[in-house]
Amino acid sequence: MNTTIIKTMRWYGERDLLSLEDLRQAGITGIVTALHHIPVGDIWSPEEIKKTKDKIEAAGMTWDVVESLPVHENIKKRTGNYEELIENYKVSLKNLADQGIYTITYNFMPILDWVRTDHRFKNAVGAEILKYDPVKFKAFDLFILKRPGAESDYTEAQVAEAKEKYDSLSEEEREVLKKSVMLGLPGSTVDFTTEDLLNQLAEYKDIDESKLREHLVLFLKAVTSTADAVGAKLAIHPDDPPFSVLGLPRIVSTAEDLNYIFSQIESTSCGLCYCTGSLGANPANDLPQIFDTHKERVHFLHLRNVQKFEDGSFYESDHLDGDVPMKQVMRQIIDYTTTNGKRIPMRPDHGYLHALEKHKPYYVGYSFIGRLKGLAELTGLELGLQKN
Repeated sequence: MNTTIIKTMRWYGERDLLSLEDLRQAGITGIVTALHHIPVGDIWSPEEIKKTKDKIEAAGMTWDVVESLPVHENIKKRTGNYEELIENYKVSLKNLADQGIYTITYNFMPILDWVRTDHRFKNAVGAEILKYDPVKFKAFDLFILKRPGAESDYTEAQVAEAKEKYDSLSEEEREVLKKSVMLGLPGSTVDFTTEDLLNQLAEYKDIDESKLREHLVLFLKAVTSTADAVGAKLAIHPDDPPFSVLGLPRIVSTAEDLNYIFSQIESTSCGLCYCTGSLGANPANDLPQIFDTHKERVHFLHLRNVQKFEDGSFYESDHLDGDVPMKQVMRQIIDYTTTNGKRIPMRPDHGYLHALEKHKPYYVGYSFIGRLKGLAELTGLELGLQKN
């Protein structure tokens, strides 16, 4: 198939339910993965990188994208040994490039990389999908986590609505909500506790959006020269969801956020992971315009769809059916890559949990059938648009 998009799939290493053989037999040629066993902040050594790379290549595929080379919380806060951690990050970038791995995804979200309130919300056909419910989230914040000062973030009506929702939940449902919100990064083997979360939130009490934005720019100025020197492409992932949660600052949520970040860093090696689901959950974001504005900095594609509602809730819909104008987005991607001879790696981000797999302990959003369905639909859309 003559495509301008490199089709990839995320793999969580040896702990993943899916083997590399499974992915290769499904037609995958590129792998998106990370060295999940290495503590955040430690250097990714040439030996460990090569070990994973060799496994992937032995299975007949290539390691196309690192997702993620995580940014330590001390760098985000600029506390403790953050200068040493930045130097470690630069060494890891060089070590990856030495092995021919250049596209590096990361995020700058404080503490929680992503948040949902429902991990098994049933859609119209009974498949289980991810959902964010703002009322349930407020119930968690106010009455399960009991974050100090949380009441000041909400109106009296919102607090009352959250209390009503909390009272309506059984103990089992409250526990499920708690685990859902605090799941943390997929691939992690340890969930947060409420005590952990409250302690980490306290460390951000003096960091607002302006301060966190300053810290991001300083981090990028420190590592971009290394990226330029070794040919690495840094792809920042947007906030998920693209608005403040738990009073934490969010600085990669809107078109204005992206405009600011890229205005501060001239080099296009400082780029974007264009996640249509994360950006699409904010009604103010014009996805085609964002791609058009920053297409030269788009180094990685996360294509998924969301259905939004007036109450602020959203769920992840079928890849071609939702509020994201996927046909228009795909047309823009094809036009740009065809004109410039550029190929951009893409993975079908997330997917529903099919009934055949509902008893398998997949990482949330990373079931096999759901992602393959999304990949097939996106590939068909791309080829159909190319033909026309």
